[in-house]
Amino acid sequence: MANHFTPQELAREFGMETKDVVQICVEESVPIYKGKIDRSLLTLVMKSRGIVVESREAAAV
Repeated sequence: MANHFTPQELAREFGMETKDVVQICVEESVPIYKGKIDRSLLTLVMKSRGIVVESREAAAV
């Protein structure tokens, strides 16, 4: 299963704005490599910041 997604895909999955996803990555040094972000790493960073992560796509699978 793929674990690297575009900021738009992650924003849609987490119910956030794309700019907020990118902002978190920049502030927390989460790498964006070739336009893709590691979802597991981003999820851990968001949880450590106290951001509630609701995975909309995971519920649909």
